[in-house]
Amino acid sequence: MNRNGRHHLEELRIIARRVMNERGFFPDFSPEVTTELVPMKEAAIDAGPGLRDLRHLLWASIDNDDSLDLDQLTVAEPLTGKSVKILVAVADVDALVKKESAIDGHARHNTTSVYTAAEIFPMLLEKLSTDLTSLKDGEDRLAIVVEMVVNGDGLIDTSGLYPAAVHNHAKLAYNSVAAWLDGAGPLPERMAAVPGIDQQIRVQDGIAQRLKTLRHRFGALDLETIEARPIFAENLLVDLQAEPKNRARELIENFMIAANEVTTKYFDQRGFPSLRRVLHAPERWDRIVRVASELGEHLPPEPDSMALQQFLLKRKKADPLRFPDLSLTIVKLMGSGEYCVDLPGKQCSGHFGLALRDYGHSTAPNRRYPDLVTQRLLKAALSGKPVPYALDELEDLARHCTEREDEANKVERQVRKSAAALLLETRIGERFDGIVTGASEKGTWVRIFHPPSEGKVVRRFQGLDVGDRVHVKLIGTDVERGFIDFERKGV
Repeated sequence: MNRNGRHHLEELRIIARRVMNERGFFPDFSPEVTTELVPMKEAAIDAGPGLRDLRHLLWASIDNDDSLDLDQLTVAEPLTGKSVKILVAVADVDALVKKESAIDGHARHNTTSVYTAAEIFPMLLEKLSTDLTSLKDGEDRLAIVVEMVVNGDGLIDTSGLYPAAVHNHAKLAYNSVAAWLDGAGPLPERMAAVPGIDQQIRVQDGIAQRLKTLRHRFGALDLETIEARPIFAENLLVDLQAEPKNRARELIENFMIAANEVTTKYFDQRGFPSLRRVLHAPERWDRIVRVASELGEHLPPEPDSMALQQFLLKRKKADPLRFPDLSLTIVKLMGSGEYCVDLPGKQCSGHFGLALRDYGHSTAPNRRYPDLVTQRLLKAALSGKPVPYALDELEDLARHCTEREDEANKVERQVRKSAAALLLETRIGERFDGIVTGASEKGTWVRIFHPPSEGKVVRRFQGLDVGDRVHVKLIGTDVERGFIDFERKGV
């Protein structure tokens, strides 16, 4: 228990709810929303126009161990030569969550599920996101399928989209699948229980690596930031544990990027408007150039994703242990993405980090509102119906979703900082190694390596910039506000 007589988890939940309210989110569902849910049942699967029955395919999900809001399933079908057909099934959330319903209104306000260290605040009621609209293990569900034929070079030769009935034959988890793929762990129990799933995942992994290699050849950035996950023991916070990328996460990530690109290009082909995910060329490119120069490398004076990717590849090979620190620096200097409405004759600028012009979010409609909007646009395009949103409404949604996503990131970051402050409050006076993650008129921030956490350098911060390695001393914490204060040492 802490000094207030509360367990750490309880204290963090109180903080999370306060911050959700302060940032303008609805942490709870209104009576109108919950009442609307009561009569809902699973969407009926019938042989409607264009609906394909693909329940016999060996679909599987790969997600976090504890995830129940399953948005995607994948399956592979080897073809002649080196080509492989990849199918990505995305949960048909719109089948139950109708535009302008009370449930949709809550989702539209928050626009995203918010994942804090203490509590998850789902965009949709859990009865939906973890059950009725989840592609859950052992259940038949409606989905929108993205079909892609990937050749031996990693290029998508042909693609298509259509509604289908699917069945999740195996709910798999990132860490156990990654360990098995790397030869560092046994065949996961759930995979062993379904004949053929192991061969499926091997084929999918090979295709995902092809897609990744080709994307990076075109300038997509290979970054490796580390996320910190809170570890609780009997409601007491005992550690923050780094979760690096692994091969299973990369498998899903590469398939989702490909599916998102195919979906977005389909809108162009049909002359439909769409929501795009945009990441502009970095405004602080000059600082990225200086970071490279300090490591003995040269980058051109103007933003160039291919040159940056070559630099990252060299550094990953030369210093793999510190590569996550360099990745974090680049991520901070690139800035955040935003949503943009792409119209016929009016194009968005593309995604610098992925080196893609055609990119949107479409594969997580249980968790992100832009994906649900995209699903409604896609279903209208597939069925020949009119655009279900007015153009000015789409423009407003793009701005709103961008603002809400930024605020959600701030909520998650603030609760992470409160969790870190809890861990560090007994370590005042200790020294840590770190890397500068922010430097502006608002202040200078540093991330220490263990526990992986970020705080403000409040003394002797002059001259520091993003990417600098520093030694700091912890001089204060404030759990309620998520403050961790450091003094720079060794100067």
